Amino acid sequence: MKSKILIVDDEPSARETLTAMLDGEGYQLETATNGFEALEMAQRTPPDLILLDVMMPAMDGFEVCRKLRALPQLAEVPIIILTALHDPMWIVQGIESGADDFLSKPVSRQEIIARARTITRLNRYRTLMDQRKDLRKMAERVVIAQEAERKRLSHELHDDLGQALTTQMLTLRNLQREHSLPGDGLYERLDDFHQQTNDVYAIIHRLVQDLRPPILETLSLKDALKSYCTDFTRRTNLPITFEADQNLPDFSDLYKITLYRVLQESLTNIIRHAEAKKIWVELSIEDDEIALTVQDNGHGFEYEKVQKNGFGLAGLNERLIIAGGKLHINSTSERGTILSAHLPLQENIATLEAV
Repeated sequence: MKSKILIVDDEPSARETLTAMLDGEGYQLETATNGFEALEMAQRTPPDLILLDVMMPAMDGFEVCRKLRALPQLAEVPIIILTALHDPMWIVQGIESGADDFLSKPVSRQEIIARARTITRLNRYRTLMDQRKDLRKMAERVVIAQEAERKRLSHELHDDLGQALTTQMLTLRNLQREHSLPGDGLYERLDDFHQQTNDVYAIIHRLVQDLRPPILETLSLKDALKSYCTDFTRRTNLPITFEADQNLPDFSDLYKITLYRVLQESLTNIIRHAEAKKIWVELSIEDDEIALTVQDNGHGFEYEKVQKNGFGLAGLNERLIIAGGKLHINSTSERGTILSAHLPLQENIATLEAV
């Protein structure tokens, strides 16, 4: 998409000269004959650069510049003032009115092209950065929406299906206690059925925990991670040493969800692939960053290869990028793997203040 330049000058010859200089350089050029017309055109379709003459009737360039800067949608549009006035006081007035740069008339073709290229390139860069920020905010909202849906499903599984299974198990147990029921081996068959139902309930309970861990709503992140490590050790018999800084700040919901999922995926990968004997987990503040480190003494891996084999590391990396963080992995066959997730501390504080 071409960068748009708005040329504002009351002199036809000046407009024609600037147009001729910039023609063929890949810009979309528009012209305005006075300040009022410039304001109207700029508000209708904001340009990427405004070349603004000072000496114009009714509204001079300084006044036009001030009015442009007062409009939120135009406050950041680059403005170069073109003037034949060389008094330093005019330059000060231009700066105070909000101009970004000055060029003295008559303007050379090489200079105007060089300035236009530099400013439009920087402006495109700023636009790209703003778009990335917007995309990241959208991605954050998607993550929050996904977790809200997980929470809803978790409650439905627990409250509806879970209660139904509980009722079924109680009914089966009551039937087993009815000694008047006929049939040899009926008690044993009902007991098997009860056990199967109990197994289904256990599966649902685990799904509920994985969809939206309730402890994230009741405990701090440190306590939630510690609780998960304890439960993981109980289920797998794989010892985990958990350590955390004493004075950790409150964490935003996005940060809590992200780091909890990082721990879940990391421990799942270790139990599936590493054949480790020991795991160390640490939650700390390092250089204005929140760091979650998971280390094991099992078999290491080559990061490029496991990315292709579905270890879930790409998903972890995407989660951290969405939250504004980054993932570091150091793995060797001799020393195992160190996975470290980092999130900016200041961004977490800003998010909490916004809430």
